[in-house]
Amino acid sequence: MDTIAPPRATLDGVDLHTLADRLDTPLYVYSASAIRQRIASLQSALRGTDHLICFAVKANPNRGVLALVHEQGVGADIVSAGELWRARQAGIPAERIVFSGVGKTEAEIAEALKVGVLRFNVESHDELLALQRVARSLATETRAAVRINPDVDALTHAKISTGRAENKFGVSIDEARRWFARRDELSHVQLDGLHVHIGSQILHLDPFRQALQRVAAFWRELVAQGHAINSIDVGGGLGVCYREGHDHPIDPAAYIAVVREALAGFTGRLLFEPGRYLVGDAGVLLTRVIRLKQGDQRTFLVLDAAMNDLARPSLYDAWHDIAPVAGDARPMTSYDIVGPVCETGDTFARARALPACAPGDLLMIRTVGAYGASMASTYNSRPLAAEVMVDAGRYAVVRQRQSYEDMVAGEQPAKHWETA
Repeated sequence: MDTIAPPRATLDGVDLHTLADRLDTPLYVYSASAIRQRIASLQSALRGTDHLICFAVKANPNRGVLALVHEQGVGADIVSAGELWRARQAGIPAERIVFSGVGKTEAEIAEALKVGVLRFNVESHDELLALQRVARSLATETRAAVRINPDVDALTHAKISTGRAENKFGVSIDEARRWFARRDELSHVQLDGLHVHIGSQILHLDPFRQALQRVAAFWRELVAQGHAINSIDVGGGLGVCYREGHDHPIDPAAYIAVVREALAGFTGRLLFEPGRYLVGDAGVLLTRVIRLKQGDQRTFLVLDAAMNDLARPSLYDAWHDIAPVAGDARPMTSYDIVGPVCETGDTFARARALPACAPGDLLMIRTVGAYGASMASTYNSRPLAAEVMVDAGRYAVVRQRQSYEDMVAGEQPAKHWETA
């Protein structure tokens, strides 16, 4: 069979074999340089615009990653009080934090109000009333944007599409219009912003263009009626390349050009909520081959990484490029690449062509910097993997490998019974 040369065995100037030998596998590795470059590409395209980039914390909530984006002047887009806490611990100031999400509890709203987040992206009338109620009880005022659901198909996976009418996110323009008509009734909430986010891993400009045109028309309508709109949050969604030669990410300058064109004449502040785009390509998951298992119809390559470490393939049937971190060229072989978890869904790839592998070989699963470790679990009582940052030839552990004791912290036998 044909042979191919293996990929380079370094990331950001750090030898991956050395990392795996020292820190064991599975191991998440993030390139600081790659994250900085992605941030810089957006900042360059936005030069001359009043804007704020807020990293979608859900993509990768590691405090080392959050501290890095903070150093680059980036804020945070949060969807829980836990993410608020992480962002603040990483040094991100409250005035650079926006609070999104459909299910904010009143306790979470209160926490965010107390630290003074920049604004709330409100997703239902009930939430708007709750925000008013909690703000009044705390004798404080806040700003809010209504999240518009523009009913636009983002041309992405159904489970990460958020801008269709049947999705749970945002409200129709008709409902938002009613909110603004009665906004004088909100004594402690200044409703002065619009927000839209139609989905994730978007690889085409047209969905963005359609959604922004609808938001722009509504903004102009509101201004004509005398409503002040001080910010428009255009969300995130820019895709990355998971499959070489198949996925073609949007150039950030072309994306920003679409935003500028749709919102021409807007003099307020533009907010952006990239997550995957900033960190997805920056991460790899190092994993070793445990064994090869020859089935009747296929050969299984069993890794020490599993669906609990990286859920995307089992959750979304997502493709991730997988390659050996090897030093020689080998003949190509077809494998079903699986993990050790007791689920058929614990499968990273089917009939995937790879250079021939042997037990102990080190592989990398690419483009895992977003929604990798952030979605991990301890299913099958497998401790969470370690995470490490690499930066121009040096490395630092940003999450220690979880011990068994860490994994069961908080658990105990039922000894102290009470009645309720």
